[in-house]
Amino acid sequence: MQSVFDQAFECHTAPPAVMDQLWAAGWRHFGTTFFRYSLQVDESGMRQITPLRLDLARFTPSKSQRRVLRKNADLRCEFVPAELSEEARSMFERHKVRFLDNVPDDLETFFSPEPATVPCECVECRVWAGETLVALSFLDLGARATSAVYGVFDPGHSRRSLGIYTMLKEIEFSRQRGCLFYYPGYATREPSAYDYKKQFRGLEILHWSSGQWQSLDHELQCEQAESP
Repeated sequence: MQSVFDQAFECHTAPPAVMDQLWAAGWRHFGTTFFRYSLQVDESGMRQITPLRLDLARFTPSKSQRRVLRKNADLRCEFVPAELSEEARSMFERHKVRFLDNVPDDLETFFSPEPATVPCECVECRVWAGETLVALSFLDLGARATSAVYGVFDPGHSRRSLGIYTMLKEIEFSRQRGCLFYYPGYATREPSAYDYKKQFRGLEILHWSSGQWQSLDHELQCEQAESP
């Protein structure tokens, strides 16, 4: 049976090992507000929220993901301490016009005034085409896990699939750190705009009721078996 809850708390400092534990229990955070919830209501009705995590040992890029990497082989990528720069704010404003629903007001919605250290260490992936910044994504760092916070890209470069590209670079960065898991955030069991997060091999979903993680492939097989 689906657990129903909506929980939150404030925390200004969380050590890396504690962040690992929070992510494993389905918690996320925007700034110093940590939250987890099992249901969401939008214009399409009630949706069941499920946290996702990627088992980095089991991940291999799909054919389409390898194509994204090849298409963007000319780009330069660097990871630096997170900063809410004017470049980031400007790109966020251009990026958010792509959305019709649940449009955030500003980048500060997702971060504390000290994004690189509060409530945990956070880096940003900066992607350059020549001298032009074309994408940014933000990644929290734990002891043995990382967690995606938010990503933006210049709509003028949409053909590059930069949202997928920055996720792939975050996965690569996480592996280089020796991490076990990468958390891409929440999705829904029902079809939604977040389904792109489900296209990565090695994904697991959290069962709210038991607190156990299960392979997404196994879940899909079970759902298909239960379908009439």
